[in-house]
Amino acid sequence: MTVEAKICGLSTPETVDAAVAGGARWVGFNTYPRSPRHVSTETLRTLGARVPKSVGRVGLFVDPDDALLDEWLATGALDMLQLHGEETPERVAAIKVRTGKPAMKVIKVARSEDVERGIVAYASVADRLMFDAADGTLPGGNAKTFDWTILSGRSVPLPWFLAGGLTPDNVAEAVRVTGARTVDVASGVEASRGVKSVELIRAFLDRVKAL
Repeated sequence: MTVEAKICGLSTPETVDAAVAGGARWVGFNTYPRSPRHVSTETLRTLGARVPKSVGRVGLFVDPDDALLDEWLATGALDMLQLHGEETPERVAAIKVRTGKPAMKVIKVARSEDVERGIVAYASVADRLMFDAADGTLPGGNAKTFDWTILSGRSVPLPWFLAGGLTPDNVAEAVRVTGARTVDVASGVEASRGVKSVELIRAFLDRVKAL
């Protein structure tokens, strides 16, 4: 099977170029001010322009209000919205209508019932789901994994991403256990917190390609 990858929290031209050259299907940009990976709208506009049409540009949002969404979408540099906060199903639906963009809802997983609850709540309104580790100080990018066997053999009715503590060293095992077709990495390709490594991005994407 083909496995696709998303490199999230990119903030420099070099790392965006490395993700694209390495075969990432998606690149992610973080709008959350408290994140060490946060970029400005001007940076997003510049970086987004470097990305070819074959690669999707994803904006990570945490409980955004309409004004914030409008400000970031005005850059013209986002193809999909990743909703990483406590957005309700109603809010996800409203965001999709307002922006005209596909939305991915992040489900924070600590135990099996979190997956089921997330699927029931969001499968009819989101375009994609992402399963991420529940514990951590920030919404995503905490270098924490969860028990991947929770997803083993589970049927999910729409496309989904696996996130949470993935690295070049564990991504093959994560895919083997979960059956994930798309993987998402942020902290696992960083030289230090918030600072991406071109070498680690290449290594991660090479491991994914080998699957």
